Amino acid sequence: MTVSRACRFLGISRQAWYQAQRTQRERAGRDQRVIGFVHAIRRCQPRIGGRKLHYLLHQQADVSLHLGRDQLFQVLRAHRLLVPRRRAYHKTTHSHHRFRRHPNLLKPGADQVIASRPNQVWVADITYLPTRSGMSYVSLVTDAYSRKIVGHHVHESLRSEDVEQALRKALRQRFGDQPLIHHSDRGIQYCCDRYQRLHARHGIRCSMTDGYDCYQNALAERVNGILKTEFLLVQPWDLDQARTMVNESVEIYNRDRPHLALKYKTPDAVHRAL
Repeated sequence: MTVSRACRFLGISRQAWYQAQRTQRERAGRDQRVIGFVHAIRRCQPRIGGRKLHYLLHQQADVSLHLGRDQLFQVLRAHRLLVPRRRAYHKTTHSHHRFRRHPNLLKPGADQVIASRPNQVWVADITYLPTRSGMSYVSLVTDAYSRKIVGHHVHESLRSEDVEQALRKALRQRFGDQPLIHHSDRGIQYCCDRYQRLHARHGIRCSMTDGYDCYQNALAERVNGILKTEFLLVQPWDLDQARTMVNESVEIYNRDRPHLALKYKTPDAVHRAL
């Protein structure tokens, strides 16, 4: 059947037919450029989500890539590029011990402390990272205002001397002498005398959750989840490879990953801005 006969049968003009074909080709070309951009970003951030991709696309000079949010999700869905949710849980906190617990200074109330600048409140947590040769753990210290990971350490055991290495790294990059609060769960590593002496030496106030409630240390838990579900997707062979992978992941998270809570700025940009 000729184009003319097909158009008469469909009740449209030949001009409308060719215009539709041209629009379809342009849309297919645009979708391929969008997919190429997504693949390039996901080489470093393999599980970056659609909302962040939407923001990054609108930062590009090519206005043809400035898709609407729903349109972008349609393209991602059509090419099977939507990121499925992943959930994992592994308990690393031992809160039944003889050491002193400290009050929760971040709990809503009249005396609640809300971070209004970098290096005012740090949140700390420990998460597990299995390797093919055994179990390892990642200790993280995150700035509550900028969401920047200011200290991290990968270790084989849950001894306090290993966990405190993340805090020592954070203290080495700390600027200014303004008051600082360290918030964590009630794990024995944070309550023990060795860790508390490090607080006293640097003039840090200690804050802890009231009990075993992950929501009272939600920011630290969230950062743990981002590293494990967006970056650390391949199981490392051993401790050395785990340390290399975590170092690279923390660098990308701090420097390149836009954060929704920061209005799509990166943690490093917010941390250096003030």
